[in-house]
Amino acid sequence: MNRNMIQQLQARLAKAQEDLGNMNIEVACGGGAVKVVVDGQQKIKSIKIAKEVVNPEDVEMLEDLVLTAVTEAITKSQEAASKQLGGLTGGFKIPGLM
Repeated sequence: MNRNMIQQLQARLAKAQEDLGNMNIEVACGGGAVKVVVDGQQKIKSIKIAKEVVNPEDVEMLEDLVLTAVTEAITKSQEAASKQLGGLTGGFKIPGLM
């Protein structure tokens, strides 16, 4: 791989990382009671919790809903990143990118 090819790959990877940062993935669980938004870089952007599920007598249920939504959102974000970056890297795993 020559220098020009490496620079082109670096530019495409930088653009893909930027695109992933601008991507929003929303996951809802509990019938929409908890909504989590993450970007394509697995950064949590927001968590919304419906008032109806805030019950001091059942904190564990709310914790489970939040954990489930966050886990699913991060998994979907990782899948999106892998798909987008996988095409650029030819399937090679590059530390810090996937």
